[in-house]
Amino acid sequence: MSKQSLSLWGDRVKTRLASLDVKAFGRVGVLLGGRSGEREISLMSGNGVLQALISRGVDAHAFDPGVRNPTELVAEKFDRIFISLHGRYGEDGTIQGLLDLLELPYTGSGVLASALAIDKIVTKQVWISNGLATPEFEELKADSDWNAVVKHLGLPLIVKPAHEGSSLGLTKVRSVEELPAAYQLAAGLDKKVIAETCIVGDELTCPLVGQGNSAEALPVIKIIPPQANYDFHNKYFSDETQYLCPTGLAPEVNERVQELALAAYKALGCRTWGRADVMLDQKTGKPYLLEMNTSPGMTSHSLVPMAAKAAGVEYADLVLWLLSQTLPEKEVTTV
Repeated sequence: MSKQSLSLWGDRVKTRLASLDVKAFGRVGVLLGGRSGEREISLMSGNGVLQALISRGVDAHAFDPGVRNPTELVAEKFDRIFISLHGRYGEDGTIQGLLDLLELPYTGSGVLASALAIDKIVTKQVWISNGLATPEFEELKADSDWNAVVKHLGLPLIVKPAHEGSSLGLTKVRSVEELPAAYQLAAGLDKKVIAETCIVGDELTCPLVGQGNSAEALPVIKIIPPQANYDFHNKYFSDETQYLCPTGLAPEVNERVQELALAAYKALGCRTWGRADVMLDQKTGKPYLLEMNTSPGMTSHSLVPMAAKAAGVEYADLVLWLLSQTLPEKEVTTV
């Protein structure tokens, strides 16, 4: 997205919100917490979203499906839902299916896109079928031939659970001897484990908004973690991790990353918002897709709010705009 189009997106957001009557939202449930390994982060995201909505006069209330039965959503008489759940049972199509059955509008992608994106192996298969670049990979089993895996993927390689986010259970493997332990760590969190070629270079992420032909890529963010280790701690709790927006990369590089991220978003059928994680190969300059987040974080360290701010859209306005995507178009003009 060029500076001009970026500014236009920010202006369109402001125009939409200026004509918005928050009473149109009715009673809003903010789903947070949940049952996944990312529960702690979801609580942080959800509470940020909740306070932002309340500050703008929205009748918003927290609902934690990790401690309450999701069927209690009916008794709460919500009119729409802001999903701030991360990982399984919140970002994988399960809660989306329930909300569809309850006929409750919600933020984010639908059942199919959510289910596809949560599975890193299936996601890669979709991307490859669409001609989109992603690192070589294979699914690991307890009886995998570790030498054959290394021969196929090379070293170093990355091992991680196929259905977890936030770098949970992730290991950078530098020798064949490290593979069994890396597999066991990931398998302790998920029945499905993926190994992929490690792309050495700049770590980037690109937030995306909208749906179908109206989908847009926001500014790319370059991530510089301490010791080049963007683990759970460095993602959410470290003040040492640097985030560059703008990235400092050549404009044409940023554009290639945005084009790839947008194509990845559309290929999965995502809507409302998402965030594509990308590695830029330091040798070839080629970007490679790692994964798609369909319910991105909204914590103080989160990246979608950072990109939106570069477009002149503050945190609370971003939250309100995302929620406004659940309204019938007859009530709010599309931007």
